[in-house]
Amino acid sequence: MKRKGIALLAALLLMPSAWALTLDEARQQGRVGETLSGYVAARQQDEETLALVKRINDGRLQQYQRVAQQNNLSASEVARIAGEKLVNRAGSGEYVRGINGQWLRK
Repeated sequence: MKRKGIALLAALLLMPSAWALTLDEARQQGRVGETLSGYVAARQQDEETLALVKRINDGRLQQYQRVAQQNNLSASEVARIAGEKLVNRAGSGEYVRGINGQWLRK
């Protein structure tokens, strides 16, 4: 019984936290916004938001590199194309950073 409890605890600790901030929540709360670079940027500088931004952007970079290799493009070209789409798709009330570097609420 003790082993099952330890295994369960280990599994719970390794799972992404159900209480962790999600990208959708951060967008809705105005903590982050999409940029034309293809990466999300923090609008608030708290630890939780910055950790989310790093995690999301690290994942996006890996994805951009995969797509770039498959299509004979650079990762920065793929990121720029994705950035335009992500900014255009941002929902009402979400923030995007325009070409002038200023935040705009859609």
